[in-house]
Amino acid sequence: MAKSYDVIVIGAGPGGYIAAIRAAQNGMRVACIDAWRNRDGKHAFGGTCLNAGCIPSKALLESSELVHRARHEFSKHGITVSGLEVDVGAMQKRKATIVRQLTGGIAGLFKANKVEGLVGRGRLLADRKVEFTPESGEPEVLEARYVILASGSSPIELPVAPFDGEAIVDSWGALEFDEVPRRLGVIGAGIIGLELGSVWSRLGAEVVILEALDELLPAADRDIAKEAEKQFRRQGLTIHLGAKVTGARRTDKGVVVEYSGRDGAQTLEVDRLVVAVGRRPYTDGLLAEDCGIRLDERGFIPVDDGCRTRVKGVYAIGDCVRGPMLAHKASEEGVMAADLIAGEVAEVNYAVVPSVIYTAPEIAWVGKTEREVQESGRAYKTGSFPFVANGRAKALEQTAGMVKVVSAADDDEILGVHILGPMAGELIAEAVLAMEFSASTEDLQRTIHAHPTLAEALHEASLAADKRALNYPN
Repeated sequence: MAKSYDVIVIGAGPGGYIAAIRAAQNGMRVACIDAWRNRDGKHAFGGTCLNAGCIPSKALLESSELVHRARHEFSKHGITVSGLEVDVGAMQKRKATIVRQLTGGIAGLFKANKVEGLVGRGRLLADRKVEFTPESGEPEVLEARYVILASGSSPIELPVAPFDGEAIVDSWGALEFDEVPRRLGVIGAGIIGLELGSVWSRLGAEVVILEALDELLPAADRDIAKEAEKQFRRQGLTIHLGAKVTGARRTDKGVVVEYSGRDGAQTLEVDRLVVAVGRRPYTDGLLAEDCGIRLDERGFIPVDDGCRTRVKGVYAIGDCVRGPMLAHKASEEGVMAADLIAGEVAEVNYAVVPSVIYTAPEIAWVGKTEREVQESGRAYKTGSFPFVANGRAKALEQTAGMVKVVSAADDDEILGVHILGPMAGELIAEAVLAMEFSASTEDLQRTIHAHPTLAEALHEASLAADKRALNYPN
């Protein structure tokens, strides 16, 4: 007789493991199947985010930013640093320790919540049956009342620049370098490309970024994106926009990249090349032919607003479905799916999913850009406040950037908040909360912010929307 569960989750990334825990908290008998393997061949829960994305990249970003500050900023604080050395091996060891602690923590959470973690591959069959193939042993068929698909995504590989795992690598490979490349090429100036480029640039690499689009960060507000581009170029990043890569080949010295740019055909010689042009839903081997689910034209699993697939009792969440490929979006969808299965009222407000780029300065936004509001035809107003006029930012020696608020002209509702500056990823949370409750700029104006704090910049930007800023000319 087949083993039976209330809920089977396939995938233990930030969407899957959260869905499994919430389903167990709701009184369900839950199994979570996961097949992730690290570079050393060992299994670890957490998916791309904890093992090869969000967490390891932020660990290296922090290490590299400290190096940058020691070289270029400490002297302004009266701190003299001599004989500064960079030990990439020690940085990588620290990163690996953080990853190991967090992935091991998921196993502990499963145990505490009575979730059965199954190591191996899961495949959806007809009638909500799941074929589980363990790491060693024969496949077995499990039964479930409900199934949640959380298979995640994988890096897109360019046919003209195929990965070789050494000189031409994906984002995971770029987090594993054992030394600083003399010259590093990055294809793609999105979130991943800019973060990885920043890491190795701060550590001493000459970084050249090739972006096929004609503008940087098209999803961000134009004022923020233009200022960010200016800051990145000042930091030494070379960014070529409108650069379409046509080929890449290995040589004895590294990699030769061919691309067509604004000045015609060009070549770029680098020691290593990172391809960071986005990610695709990972569904290889996930769906049996007769399971009842067909992928859409882009390879995603079609779902409704509640992440229900066309098959009753089967949900899909995270990177394998529509919407931004963000860990926190996946987690909230996991909570929603588990709660809906339990008969509770649940939803995800996709209008207020924040985005963060952990460069220095950080970039964060939520809601609509000024261009999007303008194109909608709705009358609006904007308010901006630069960090150069913020006391805490001055004390931190981190005055680059600004906060920009976009709100409706008629009822003053906040439509979007955009931040370039120190701790933008933390500051955006206030804007997300405000927009979740349909707050107005006046609501933020009347909210007391501690002084001196970076958050005061959001307060002042809200005041500036009504030309009432108190610490900067309107």
